[in-house]
Parts: sequence; structure tokens; C-alpha cells
Amino acid sequence: MKHPSSVLILIAIVLLLAATPHAQARKLKIYISADMEGVAGVVTGDQLGPQGFEYGKFREFMTEEVNQACRAAFNAGATEVVVSDSHGNGENLLIDKLPPEVTIVRSWPRRLGMMAGIDESFDAAIFIGYHASTSNPQGVRAHTFSSARLADVKLNGVSVTEGAMNAAIAGQFNVPVIMVSGDDAAVKEVQDAVGPIEGAVVKWSYGFHSARTLTPKAASAQIFLAATRAIARLKDFKPYKLKSPIQLDVRFKNYRPAEVLAYLPIVQRTDSHSIRFVGKDIVETSNFLQFITTYEPGLEP
Repeated sequence: MKHPSSVLILIAIVLLLAATPHAQARKLKIYISADMEGVAGVVTGDQLGPQGFEYGKFREFMTEEVNQACRAAFNAGATEVVVSDSHGNGENLLIDKLPPEVTIVRSWPRRLGMMAGIDESFDAAIFIGYHASTSNPQGVRAHTFSSARLADVKLNGVSVTEGAMNAAIAGQFNVPVIMVSGDDAAVKEVQDAVGPIEGAVVKWSYGFHSARTLTPKAASAQIFLAATRAIARLKDFKPYKLKSPIQLDVRFKNYRPAEVLAYLPIVQRTDSHSIRFVGKDIVETSNFLQFITTYEPGLEP
């Protein structure tokens, strides 16, 4: 039998270790923003919406690519993963096929758009299925936020991809983006803007509607490996921040949106198709962009 004083010493040591922050398991929170144009095999609208004859199958592929990023996060000890369904109607992921531990952001409208739900509590963000920007001459289905309406989006005078703007939103909350998947043009564009984050190239653009692509299984394996590497290097990444205030320049493909938005005193019309808005930070700027790409007078209910 141990001496009572020895027992007391052991109890004291246990209590001291329990009260020491370094002895406690560190919580790891990962945010995943998922688009669809950058998923392996996607080349046209046939895969991207409910009217497309391959959409049902590609919802499965998109879900599996997200699953592999989640798997990497949980393998690394993640205690919480939030997945943002950020394509089309925001109802693409097969949520019954996702890990039961995750929570999912779905549908629109929502503040911060593709980054809805991000905050200071997250340790990192991962982008899955991303595509190149509308100002990029390369990239499958290249566009910025609206392929039908917008011809260019600039922040502080520089044309941006969705990845760069979303990384800036994460950066506002001191969250670094650590990995991106998509075609070769999309991955390069995000890395050029944000820095040398991990990338998983799942296809190579031949044109707006053509590509050489990995199979879904091979693409999922690449995403798992890239996400695993990224989380293991978490301390190597820094948040991507833009200098405030943020000047947002939007060029529409049509004439009237610029004309009518210029009725607002906070909006300057810079040419026949373009407007300028200055936000106090990227959050305010993002919310304005969400407004102009979402609002319709007949919104119901």
C-alpha cells in the first residue's frame, strides 16, 4: 500500500496537469467551403444543376470530395468541422452521406455567402471544388460569383477569384486558408493570390467546357492527401488580409444593373456597365455583393 503522502502528491500532480492549458487537448476547428465546378469530371451544365442529366451522379462525387477533406480533418484530431454547400442552390451535398459529426450550411441568401458561418473560433479553412475567375482566360466554367451576370469583380483595384475573396473573408476572422482543390487554373489562381497553400489539382482545363480529368476515386485520394498535408503544416499558414477600407468594383454583363444601382448614394457608376462600392471591411463588402447578386423585387416569401 502506498504511503498517504505519496498518494496526496500524485493527486496534486494530476490536478496540476489538468489545470495546465498545455495538458488539455487542443480543440481543432476546420471550415470547408465546397463549390462544384472544380469537382473532378465536371465540364458543363450537364453536371451542375437539377436539370442536368448527370447532376445526381455528380452530387455524389462532390459529396465524396468533401468527405475526404472531412476525413483528413478528423484524422488530425478535429473536434468540429463545418461544411458550407456553396454551389448553385446551396442544396447539392448529400447530407446523409457526410460524417455525422459535421454541421452543414445550406441554401441562400446568407451573410458572407460561400463563407457563411466562419468566425474567429476556426483554425483553418479548406476550399473544395473551386473554379477560376471570370477574368481568367483559362479554367473550366470560369466565373466570379455569377456566370450569368458579372464580367469582373475587383477588390482594391485587382480582379479576384471567388477563392481570393473568400480567403479575405476568412482572414478578417484571422483564419488562414490552407488548401484548395479544383482544376489547374483555379488552384494556381488561388495560390497566386493567397500564397503557397496546399493544392489538389483534379483536372486540367482545355477550355471553358472541356478538360482532362482524374477519376472520382483518384481525385478524392488527392484531396485527402492534400488536406492531410495542409493540416499537418497548420502553423506554416497565415491569414490572407486586405487593407481596409475595401474598394469593390463590379462590372455587369448588362447595362441596366449599373444604371439602377447608381441611384443608391453609396454606389458610384464608373462606366456604362460598372459600379463602385467602398466598404469599411471585407465583411461589409461581401454583404453588399451578396445583396446585388441576390436581391429581386419579387422575392417571396
